[in-house]
Amino acid sequence: MNYIWDFSAVFSHADLLILGLRNTVLLAIVSIAIGLAVGLALAALLLCQYRVPRYAALAFVEFYRSTPPIVHFFWFYFALPVLFNIEMSPFAAAVLALSTQSSAFYAEVFRGGILSIERGQREAGSALGMTKAQAMRRVVLPQAVARMIAPLVERSFELTKTTALASTLAFADLLYQAMMINSETFRPLEVYTLVALMYLILLTFASALARIGERRAARWR
Repeated sequence: MNYIWDFSAVFSHADLLILGLRNTVLLAIVSIAIGLAVGLALAALLLCQYRVPRYAALAFVEFYRSTPPIVHFFWFYFALPVLFNIEMSPFAAAVLALSTQSSAFYAEVFRGGILSIERGQREAGSALGMTKAQAMRRVVLPQAVARMIAPLVERSFELTKTTALASTLAFADLLYQAMMINSETFRPLEVYTLVALMYLILLTFASALARIGERRAARWR
């Protein structure tokens, strides 16, 4: 192999890569925040005693667990504007696609975490005069959260990597910027190797923060 590595052309476009990284992080943070909120609401419906909301939530979860993310990106970006006669930016479409899909997985994590807490914990809260909602908030959730952190973090990492699909909508994330740089420099090995390293550093840093949070949450058990 006589290939000569040369990163100089790529580094000359470092500003574009930094912009792409910033957009990737922003997209991931917004999507994770919305996904967690919707996922918690879905988990509450999945645990609801009434059939209609429970089955509706279950259908939502199963739909998103059984369909590829790229279809959601295209649907929100191309189909939703046609249905409602609205303009949809690549960022908004990507957030909708990522947050709705991730909410389905977050919901299962929340549901499993809550159900993992022994029924006696809820009964103890009731014995102390708490309502079901108070027992859930003060007794069950603090313990359940400690057990949910690892799978929630893992799902958030998957979401962060899935943000790369936003490049198909011409959203200026890290991968899209890399493709633009490659079209100018014709150095795919250097460009995509550097992008892979940037994703690695980003998620390694996030993993370190998650381990700190997990250790702190372990005190709640």
